[in-house]
Amino acid sequence: MKQTMLHEKYPIFLAEIPKTETTYQTVDALVDYYKTCIASNPKVQFISVFDHYAHTKRIEGPIVEGMTAAVDVIFCFGFAIPSPQMLAVRPRSIGIADMGSKFVISFMEAPMQPANEAMEKWTLALRNA
Repeated sequence: MKQTMLHEKYPIFLAEIPKTETTYQTVDALVDYYKTCIASNPKVQFISVFDHYAHTKRIEGPIVEGMTAAVDVIFCFGFAIPSPQMLAVRPRSIGIADMGSKFVISFMEAPMQPANEAMEKWTLALRNA
């Protein structure tokens, strides 16, 4: 898993997982996996799954070559609301892209370290799972 900047301003975590290195072989299976991870933490609330690929295809937007599916699993780690501004950085999402021979998993760095640690742990556990 690597940490990088997207468009020089968005701090993201990124994992490229070859399908040969995980037992999960579909985006739906990965969605179910993340939903299970979210449900196992009483301080995290599952919200929805957004099919970004279907949406972009429907509006005839460009899609990177080789991508066959792309979803966002949306959830919230909101342990507290210390200010109204915190709402701008919630909820969280984990993006799952199927690039044929590999999955690309990505999420934006959260302002709360426990959230980053959990999302990284969940994602790293996909290898050889």
